[in-house]
Amino acid sequence: MFDYTATYTDQYQITMSQVYFHKGLKDETAIFDYFFRKLPFDGGYAVFAGLEDLLEVVENLRFDEKDLELLEDEGMDQEFLDYLEDFRFNGNIYACKEGDVIFPNRPVISVEASIIEAQLLETLILNTLNYQSLIATKASRMRLSAGDRQLVDFGLRRAPGLGGYSASRAAVIGGFDATSNVRSGRDYNMPISGTMAHSFVQRYDEEIESFRDFAEIRPHDCVLLVDTYDTLKSGVPNAITVAKEMEERGEKLKGIRLDSGDLAWLAKESRRMLDEAGLEYVKIAASNQIDEHVIKSLINQNAPIDLFGVGTSLVTGRPDSALDGVYKLSYANGEPRLKLSETVSKINLPGKKQVYRLFNEDGSFYGGEVVALDGESDIDMMYHPTDPKKTRNLSEFQKEPLLEKVVEDGERLTESRSVQEITEFSRKQLSRLPGEFKRFENPHIYKIGLSGKLKDQRDTLVEHHKSKV
Repeated sequence: MFDYTATYTDQYQITMSQVYFHKGLKDETAIFDYFFRKLPFDGGYAVFAGLEDLLEVVENLRFDEKDLELLEDEGMDQEFLDYLEDFRFNGNIYACKEGDVIFPNRPVISVEASIIEAQLLETLILNTLNYQSLIATKASRMRLSAGDRQLVDFGLRRAPGLGGYSASRAAVIGGFDATSNVRSGRDYNMPISGTMAHSFVQRYDEEIESFRDFAEIRPHDCVLLVDTYDTLKSGVPNAITVAKEMEERGEKLKGIRLDSGDLAWLAKESRRMLDEAGLEYVKIAASNQIDEHVIKSLINQNAPIDLFGVGTSLVTGRPDSALDGVYKLSYANGEPRLKLSETVSKINLPGKKQVYRLFNEDGSFYGGEVVALDGESDIDMMYHPTDPKKTRNLSEFQKEPLLEKVVEDGERLTESRSVQEITEFSRKQLSRLPGEFKRFENPHIYKIGLSGKLKDQRDTLVEHHKSKV
């Protein structure tokens, strides 16, 4: 993993902390909530990813010698630098389970700590969770399109710098089967998959010789790229010849890959040629600007494609590029806090809170959650956040709290979960979400409501602050 230190942050986090320190506020308890305001890709849900990485970094977050030298050069005083030298996160973190489906305008993570400790986590939290959740959500949509066909992450070369490292992890959490990213595969114990590049074929005077050499050295995992020159007149015929030669040695060609042209038509013609040659077992992989909509179109055209390699659209989160997660103060100086906005939906929810998911009798998600003050019980009504006329009686629903304490006094409480465990949990959670929230066009809106006490607290604070303006 990238070597994180506490200067992996924005400069203003440290300057604000310097003020808190010198004004005697360093031990004041604060609560910040991480949430996002809009679902990506005009979808009906998002997939939460990045928590395990975040907790590992937070547990070991320090200002090292180079950090302190830099901050001294930036004009930080020695007394504050001495404080930073001993910095450790000693607070509490409450979080949803990684891999769960998440929705806008309700806490996904809450940090309860001294105001400096909580403030210094802001950029790290946003950087880690916004990107990984975006990519996991994109991957999940591709999994919905692909059904039981294989998905492989090919995105490292197109990823934003070191983002490709975590993108591969998030892709597998979202439902991908493997990654071409060797380092991520090593560190996260994820399956690695790859074929060959056009340059390999171009290096040889004859295409078939490149295929033969590749098959000789990698007979156990041989996938041949067949579109370097002419897919149907050269690539596929040469692949068939090599496949027959492999059979004579007691080996089997694993597959061919199409990387350009009319993928649906080429896949059908390639499948026909392979089958006529008695090579029904040879799989067809496709790459080249694949996304969930292309996958869906190819499947609707009955393209006989067994594996999709996805790069750019996955790791860039095309077309949204970013999840608009925010980190807002909700409690400080012994009182609930909020930020006013002329847009009512942008007024954050004050105080320490819990989120409850609502379930139908069969265990499926109702399609709604209620945000309540921490410690509230017997929540029988849910109120629309911005329309006071809309309410919902909750007596018929089962409720489950979603925020669990994962860090207490700086010590992690929960066992580390592997990518495979998170992926399986995410798959199960998504299966409980009704289909109308998973469709790509005009998905249902998942309801996020407030308990009566939280709504009253928010409204009272709004009126209080407006009266002072």
